[in-house]
Amino acid sequence: MTEPLPWWPTRFIRALTAIGVLLPARGQGRVVSLEVGAGRVDATVQDSRPRPYQVRIGLTAFGKSDWATITHALAAKASATVQLLSGELPRDVEQIFKALRLPLFPSSAREVSLDCTCPDVEVPCGHLNAVFTALVAQVSDDPFTILALRGRDRETLLEELKNRLISAEPLDPDDRSPALTEVMDTFFDCGQAPGLGGAAPLHGPRASFDALLDQAPPFAITVGGEDVAELLRPVYQALAGEHGS
Repeated sequence: MTEPLPWWPTRFIRALTAIGVLLPARGQGRVVSLEVGAGRVDATVQDSRPRPYQVRIGLTAFGKSDWATITHALAAKASATVQLLSGELPRDVEQIFKALRLPLFPSSAREVSLDCTCPDVEVPCGHLNAVFTALVAQVSDDPFTILALRGRDRETLLEELKNRLISAEPLDPDDRSPALTEVMDTFFDCGQAPGLGGAAPLHGPRASFDALLDQAPPFAITVGGEDVAELLRPVYQALAGEHGS
C-alpha cells in the first residue's frame, strides 16, 4: 500500500497549483539535474529533442533580518525546535511564518519567476512543469528544501536554532532575571512556610538537579537515536556543578 504524503508536499502542491505555476499531468521531458539554492532552482530537462533545455525558477528569498525574526519565533516554540532538530517540519510552522507576514509557501504568482530555454510560447511550459514536479518530490523527501528556497539551508538554520537555545537571555542586562547558574544554590530550597510569621525558613532536602528530567513524561521523538532527556542530563549536571557526580 502506498504511504500517504507528508503534509508539506501536499501543501506545496496546493500552493503552486493555486497560483497557476504547476499544471497537473503536463510535465514534458526528464529532469537530468536539479539544484536548489536561496531563491532559485536551476535544472536541466531532456525531452525527445537532442539538446536539453535549461530551466530556472525563482522564488523570493527572505533576508537576514527576516530570518533572524523567524529563527527567534521558532526557538520560542520548544516543540517546533525539537521537531526541526530531528529533521521534521512541524505542522504549525506555516502559521509561525504567516504570523510574521512571511509566507512559507508562495501565495502569489508575483513571488515566482519562470524561465526555460525552449521555444515554447506557453508559460509554464512542459519543461518547467516537469521541474516543479521534481521539486515537489524533493520537498517530500527533504522538507528543508522549501526553507532553503526561502533563504536558509538546513545546516545554517539548525546551527542558529542551537545557538539561540544555548545563549537565550534578555538583551538588556539591567532588565533580566537572574541566570539559573546565579541561583542554583537556593533553587530547590523551600521558603518560609505561610502563617509562621518571623519563624526561620524551612529547608527541604536538596534534590538532584536533574530530577526534573526523571519526572518529565517520555519524549515522543529521539535526536540522533538518543533519548532527549538523556541528552539534556549532562547540561543540568554541568550547570549544577555536579559533573555527573
